[in-house]
Amino acid sequence: MNTNSVHDQKKDVMVGIVKSASLHVVFHSTYLLDGQPYEGDHIFSPSSQERLFVPQDGQASFTLKKVKIGIGFHWEREEEQTFCGALLLTNEEGMVRAINVVPVETYLTSVISSEMSANASLELLKAHAVISRSWLLVMMNHRQQMSARREAFHEQLGESSVIRWYDSEAHTRFDVCADDHCQRYQGITRQSNPQVVKAIEATWGQVLTYDGRLCDARFSKCCGGMTEVFESCWEKVSHPYLVAKPDPYCHTSDSRILSQVLNNYDQETVDFYHWTVHYTSDELAELIHRKSGIDFGRIINLIPVERGLSDRIIMLKIVGEKSTITVGKELEIRKWLSESHLYSSAFTVEKTADGFTLHGKGWGHGVGLCQIGAAVMGDQGIPYRDILSFYYPNSHLMTIEELINEK
Repeated sequence: MNTNSVHDQKKDVMVGIVKSASLHVVFHSTYLLDGQPYEGDHIFSPSSQERLFVPQDGQASFTLKKVKIGIGFHWEREEEQTFCGALLLTNEEGMVRAINVVPVETYLTSVISSEMSANASLELLKAHAVISRSWLLVMMNHRQQMSARREAFHEQLGESSVIRWYDSEAHTRFDVCADDHCQRYQGITRQSNPQVVKAIEATWGQVLTYDGRLCDARFSKCCGGMTEVFESCWEKVSHPYLVAKPDPYCHTSDSRILSQVLNNYDQETVDFYHWTVHYTSDELAELIHRKSGIDFGRIINLIPVERGLSDRIIMLKIVGEKSTITVGKELEIRKWLSESHLYSSAFTVEKTADGFTLHGKGWGHGVGLCQIGAAVMGDQGIPYRDILSFYYPNSHLMTIEELINEK
């Protein structure tokens, strides 16, 4: 095993926050840039030089205005966000990119509060601390190992097919982004509950491993009753700890439990376990044309060509009067068939008199831990170790130091 991924826990993580034509920053205490102090409000434009603003005390923080979250999803919006640690500004495609540089465990404390409400059960928070730490260290190691030039997505294009999948390895100037493309990270904006700090401390340095390597511990909001395998959503690589299995914990309407997992804007979504979307033929033709760039003409049929073990569609044939194209994988299907993203690709197609109705289940790709299911398990008092073994069978829980000593 390359132990660089292990030692990365002792490094700072670089988190890409926002990219814009100009950036409004409020420094709440003194930050230094090349020896020059910065405090209060500042507007920054793109520059050919990287600018690193270093805090001068451990309590220093800064606020970024108009940070877009939920990019491309149905809850997309802008908000102010506050961060501790250093601020790095780079030039990215002629725009200002803000990167937060913070210790790994500080990042994890925020991620848990950003991914879910901080009033979640302690066992759920512990489980999420372990998987978020494991996934982060894997991503940091990937960035070190891979060349600086990476693609934003992987694709396979044929005469009658468009197959794309998206992963977190597209980032080249930072380790992970702050939105749902990677893990939600909103600094200290929501980092207020002592339970989160307690969960981080209780699992300090703990990671999931398989065969002596860190686990790529994926998770989604709601699996819809059945988890999915890795290769259904991303590259054709089998991870024995990311398996398809029934999840008897996933379905709950208990608002108390749901509020543990869903932030305020997530709670605006109320129909994610079973959902229905209807399009008239004209609406669907216009939508797919706009989202795909392909003029299908009137849509004649939507035919699932391949499904994963959770019933998520991996390949979907779109039959139109002008074109017939097979699209995949699951996220690309969700992009083409919605203004933002469909909740999932686990849907059936019903042809109606005026168009098509999609009957679906779940929210997200369904791989790895189901946050709703894990919340139910935690609420039932199931220990975090058992939550992890349920969603990541064949994995092992150990500390980073134990993993190093094994080698």
